[in-house]
Amino acid sequence: MLDLHYLCTMILKEAIEQLRSGLAGVVEPQEVQAMIRVICEDVFNYDPVDVALRQENELPDFAEQRVAEIIARLRRHEPLQYIVGTARFHGHRFKVTPATLIPRPETEQLVDLIIDENQGSDLRVLDMGTGSGCIAISLARALKFAQVDALDISRDALAVARENAATLKAKVRFFESDMLAPQPAATYDIIVSNPPYICWGEREAMESNVKDYEPGQALFVPDNDPLMFYKAIAPYAAQSLERGGRLYLEINQRFGNEMKRLLEDNGFDEVRIIEDSYGKVRFATAISR
Repeated sequence: MLDLHYLCTMILKEAIEQLRSGLAGVVEPQEVQAMIRVICEDVFNYDPVDVALRQENELPDFAEQRVAEIIARLRRHEPLQYIVGTARFHGHRFKVTPATLIPRPETEQLVDLIIDENQGSDLRVLDMGTGSGCIAISLARALKFAQVDALDISRDALAVARENAATLKAKVRFFESDMLAPQPAATYDIIVSNPPYICWGEREAMESNVKDYEPGQALFVPDNDPLMFYKAIAPYAAQSLERGGRLYLEINQRFGNEMKRLLEDNGFDEVRIIEDSYGKVRFATAISR
């Protein structure tokens, strides 16, 4: 049972100690410190410098109750990003809800790859399966005068993505569409997708904070058809990309060779299977003929 003090008297140092003790044995020590940093910034608006200098500062009246709630939810393995309602991605803070996947650092590498390889201006970009909008919005902000479209089958996810685009002042057109029968019919210079690619058979080996809380329709595919989304994306991209246009995909590390064959069979050139910074096969890229 948490030792709660009178609401108005909680100071920053006490909140941090409650978080540290409440999460001991539940979360790895190095993760506890990272979580405390996020909570201090996203809930109490204290950046790391503030935390170092203002340990004795009183927190708002809601702080004690909020700290207790956060601890209880983290102890149930709920993702911190859903608890605080935001996630960092590519230097920006994005709203996330249980209708959207939590953006991953590996996907930031995909965005960086696209930016590095596409230095032109006025590029037409499509993000297929946008979720929170993190890829589309990051590209809209980073590429020169890009015209960015994004689609998703989930209305709830699209509502979050639109809110993120408005907050971050990014010009993105959003469409409700199924990746298995994608719209809009248009031509693009870049198509990118991070579709569902985890086989149901892999689910049990996953952490409970992912499999029990993040949206299954954005994560999982049948064991007997693990490339089902790529089988729809590849021919659509082959038809929709300009000659020399580029396709960028995040993929399941188990199926790098199969992805290479699939893209080549759909007429793409210069197919690459690329590892992430952890040395795991993570991305596929290709160029349209």
